[in-house]
Amino acid sequence: MHTTENPIKKFVIVGGGTAGWIAAATIANIFKHTDVRIELVESDDIGIIGVGEATIPPLLATIRSLGIDEAEFIKATQASFKWGIQFVDWHTKGESYFHPFGSIGRTIDGHDFYQCWLKTQAEGDNTPLMAHSPESVLSEHGRFFLPFKAMNTPLAGAQYALHLDSTLVGRYLRNFAENLGVQRTEGLIENVTQDDDGWITGVSLKSGQHIAGDFFIDCSGFRGLLIEQTLNTGYNDWSEYLPCNRAVTVQTKKIHPLRPYTVATAREAGWTWRIPLQHRTGNGYVFCDKFCSDKEAIQTLLNTIDGEPLGEPRIIPFVTGMRKKSWHKNCLALGLAQGFLEPLESTAIHLVSKTLALFVRMFPDRECNPLIMDEFNRRVRADYQEIRDFLVLHYCASDRVDTEFWRWCKNMKVPPSLQRKLDYFQVAGGLIPGVEELFQPSSWYAILTGMAILPNSYNPTVDALDYKKLQQSLNAGKQAIENIVQQQPSHEDFIKEYCQAPSP
Repeated sequence: MHTTENPIKKFVIVGGGTAGWIAAATIANIFKHTDVRIELVESDDIGIIGVGEATIPPLLATIRSLGIDEAEFIKATQASFKWGIQFVDWHTKGESYFHPFGSIGRTIDGHDFYQCWLKTQAEGDNTPLMAHSPESVLSEHGRFFLPFKAMNTPLAGAQYALHLDSTLVGRYLRNFAENLGVQRTEGLIENVTQDDDGWITGVSLKSGQHIAGDFFIDCSGFRGLLIEQTLNTGYNDWSEYLPCNRAVTVQTKKIHPLRPYTVATAREAGWTWRIPLQHRTGNGYVFCDKFCSDKEAIQTLLNTIDGEPLGEPRIIPFVTGMRKKSWHKNCLALGLAQGFLEPLESTAIHLVSKTLALFVRMFPDRECNPLIMDEFNRRVRADYQEIRDFLVLHYCASDRVDTEFWRWCKNMKVPPSLQRKLDYFQVAGGLIPGVEELFQPSSWYAILTGMAILPNSYNPTVDALDYKKLQQSLNAGKQAIENIVQQQPSHEDFIKEYCQAPSP
């Protein structure tokens, strides 16, 4: 064993936004007591996409790992809380279901809760699965609290995330990173320089300034200035599985009550989101241009928003998929430069954080061993494919045939990895376990149940339980959740007391 002989001394991050500044903050926090330098190049002339402003729980772990105070972060980003997502009209029009973040129920005498619930359904009990989800019941009543303040109660394991203003997040993380010594350079990149083997050596700005580095992080958005335009890694297009390829967004004045969840409503050619923040509401319509024009999409969005628009609707085109290599030579792609999965389950920021965490675990020297890169790219690809399959489930399981778009979804091609999972679930009533997967069984059960997909049978070992006692146990658990939820403050009251943002 020997010490690192050829360490990376200079990182150059191309592009700011949420991805760029999370990367800067993460790396700067690791090397804050060393001579490693980090320079981020961005131009105020290039806007930030900011498609979705909802997140999932792992973001909070990232914020805490940086030593950032959660309440301070919430105030600075005009954030509100999120227990999960309500899906409206996805299975059939007039129906809705909820996807909570936390686990559903608890094991009973060593038996998986979902299997126990299936047994009660088979016996004729029609209590919904979500009656056993603290997050779902809290959302239904518009309540919020901090789970650690409810130890030894049914709410103790609840998980939450944030709705936030992505522009303010970028600004906050920029200040944080600059305080750790990150250098920000303003300017447009005109040229990328490479050595004879194709490795990037630096970037030249329109101003004539040249910025050299050992390792480059591409956060330049969809165009992929380094990873694609310079290194030509190629792109895996997943439009055959996820047909939506455009979004129209508009912000509106804040609405009451301030709901502690995201609403995703199925529409004629896609779906709309509603994300409540402290100072305003984020709205968008993700759609497929084969079934809907931009003009129709804008009109649909404006017809379905609550509150007065705060600007003109903005169209954002995209191609669902990912780069064939997220890390190639001495360049790592993050955010939209790495890939794009529509914001249906709010996974964009998570993929940035998880990619960075994996990069830190496999941290290279300047030579970037190909074995490390190959394993890294395999793992990132697996993360994208897992999320892709989870998103596809929302579409392919729909029973809607009222529009051309939903008829297409009904007969769509399903990824073999998802089909295998569904086939296994249908027969065995469980899920094939994966490695370090984002979506745990409770998430799959929530969507499958919401889309009216149940297995053929439950695990026969549950028959060993006394059914009357099992039913009593489930009823008692459901009632305990309902009782303690009623004691919690409303979402708005909680924010007012603990983390009210200053007026913008």
